[in-house]
Amino acid sequence: MSETFDVTAARDRFPALNQDQVFLDNAGGSQTLGDVIDSITQYLSKTNVQLGASYHTGKISNTRYEEGYQAAANYMNAGRDEIVLGGSTTQLFMNLSSALKIPEGSEIILSKMEHETNVKPWLHLADRLKLTVKWWESPKPELKLTPENLKPLLGPKVKFVACTHVSNILGGIHDVKAIADTVHEAGALFCVDGVSFAPHRKVDVKAFGVDFYAFSWYKVYGPHIAVLYASNAAQEYVKPLPHYFNSTKTLEDKLGFAASNYENVQSLPCIVDYLADKSDAIVAHEEKLQTILLEFLNSRKDITVLGSTSSDSTVRVPTISFVVKGKDSREIVEQADKISNLGFRWGHFYSKRLCDEVLGLAPEGVVRVSMVHYNTEDEIQELVEILEKILS
Repeated sequence: MSETFDVTAARDRFPALNQDQVFLDNAGGSQTLGDVIDSITQYLSKTNVQLGASYHTGKISNTRYEEGYQAAANYMNAGRDEIVLGGSTTQLFMNLSSALKIPEGSEIILSKMEHETNVKPWLHLADRLKLTVKWWESPKPELKLTPENLKPLLGPKVKFVACTHVSNILGGIHDVKAIADTVHEAGALFCVDGVSFAPHRKVDVKAFGVDFYAFSWYKVYGPHIAVLYASNAAQEYVKPLPHYFNSTKTLEDKLGFAASNYENVQSLPCIVDYLADKSDAIVAHEEKLQTILLEFLNSRKDITVLGSTSSDSTVRVPTISFVVKGKDSREIVEQADKISNLGFRWGHFYSKRLCDEVLGLAPEGVVRVSMVHYNTEDEIQELVEILEKILS
């Protein structure tokens, strides 16, 4: 495999990039691969029928749907029976929280470094089963979840632990394998939000050693659909929720609620095919992008980068948030909007506990720039020039 990444060839695969807009808000949702768009159009035009039919068009639809599920499972290194596809990661976690069986009086550990997607469902679980919630965080400047800062919270009553793989604000990569080992040694289940990790790195749930893992395909160059993994062993703690006469053999059976949108599911092989054999080259390219921005941000005494200031791709992904002394985050973004075509944003991005309680930020939160592999070095250099102009 070539170590170089052809960003021009990649950009040609995304129709939305053929316009006067630079997309630097990719952590909120990536642009959609052209093959995915074509696949969905083709499906809706010719094979949009209810699953399970035996007539000719029905068989085509059944096959394409199954191929989509299998592609998603293979992409995560999961079994077909260990995943369910649905509308969003939040919805899938809410479904799981309604089905998990944990003894009343147990404790669960939640992180304050999270998008609320990986908090609210488990607060619902705690309320439903009368569980005690223990909060896990890492103070400034480290801002990193580790086995070491988790261990003081663990104990015989802890039955469930949840954390993010990558913060959608901080961009730092947590060692979920090491955390998983620590959680399992304590006899608890471990759930990871992979939404901000999956657009940048391979997902291998077996290598991660997790019990539950989810991410959103609409942030991985696809349609608005998400995937949840639950290992076969962890599914012993999942109460099936379907109609009484339906099968309960797979995770889809147990938690799917017919929410695996047909046209979106059948398009997933396009994404898997596109990303095949690109992982190392994408990582190297994204490291170049984040290096350009971080070198500028780190050179300014008035700018504080939140999370790691390193551009090392083993440490972080190119989701970079910062605040500027004497300027609120909204003001910076709105000024950039007026003088450029650069699309980035301000706010808390649903990680409000992190912004308010851990980082102690103003209501406007952070300025966030989130890059992916189809962004170019020229685009990031242009961003630096615009920021220099605004902050001069």
